[in-house]
Amino acid sequence: MPQPFAKQPPPISSAMNDIKHPDGGKRRRALITGLSGFTGRHMAARLLDEGYDVWGTTSPASEPDVPGTTGVPLNLLDLDAVRACVSDAQPDVVVHLAGLAHVTGNAPTQSYLVNIMGSRNLLEALSQLDKKPRAVLMASTSNVYGNANVEIIDENVPLNPGNDYAVSKLAMENMARLWLDRLPVFFTRPFNYTGVGQGEDFLLPKIVNHHARHEARMSLGNLAVSRDFSDVRDVVEVYTRLLEVAPAGEAFNTCSGTGHSLGEILTMMQRIAGYKIDIFVDPRFMRRNEIAKLVGSNVKLRRAIGRVPITPIYDTLEWMFKHARAQVEDEAVQSAAVVRT
Repeated sequence: MPQPFAKQPPPISSAMNDIKHPDGGKRRRALITGLSGFTGRHMAARLLDEGYDVWGTTSPASEPDVPGTTGVPLNLLDLDAVRACVSDAQPDVVVHLAGLAHVTGNAPTQSYLVNIMGSRNLLEALSQLDKKPRAVLMASTSNVYGNANVEIIDENVPLNPGNDYAVSKLAMENMARLWLDRLPVFFTRPFNYTGVGQGEDFLLPKIVNHHARHEARMSLGNLAVSRDFSDVRDVVEVYTRLLEVAPAGEAFNTCSGTGHSLGEILTMMQRIAGYKIDIFVDPRFMRRNEIAKLVGSNVKLRRAIGRVPITPIYDTLEWMFKHARAQVEDEAVQSAAVVRT
């Protein structure tokens, strides 16, 4: 099966804490909240490749440990536990990814609790360390812009969140700015991104996996909406570069700068998979306050880190399809083996 993540070393031990850099310094340490999530796993692989000792927080219901990292089960709403975690980790850099990732109205209370209070607990704990991290990346969302009346959204567009998830993320940004006198906090506002490992409850993995299974029919929502899609590998590369420049107090769009409608995505998948799936537009998948077009400007990001990596979305879909297709074939082989026994 194709490997979704960068090659990683075997699990580390406590002895890793004393590994030295060639220049004699101690190995740099990164703390990733949401380590075992979709972005967290790719972020860990990238930072391991960069030479970091990677620690991360996981939820009790998370996937198995990420190879090469130290995972710490943690509820961010438990301040004492968060303090203990960051005290043990002693991070040089922090990537805060943990939070509710869906734009839905089904769990607004949890969105506010986790995205605001969980983030506040993390910042409070970090601020109490004797040796503060040199960079704290807080992942927000492009949804804070809402239905912006512009073709391309830059960071100067007025913030107008249109759902509880976006409101909670904007509140997180505003809350985190209270810590700028103590911590080098900055923010990313990622537009849509995808890749191997993202769950099928997200749109593009759903489309890819239906094609990988060669299903005849698929239900979707509004096909006319246009989105700026990035490859998760590009996103974690951007995050890694931002950690190096540590632009305290700044917010950066993370995006390709190009929009694609869902109709265009389906045409690409037809070419990749070699057949055309029948689409049923299901009103249940139509969102209230749907943002019609969400395309970002990465000009500010380029000024901060230089060239922004941009993988064509066709290549990303092809990568995802090959991996999903290999999984389907593996499952078929396993099922056949069970039948034979």
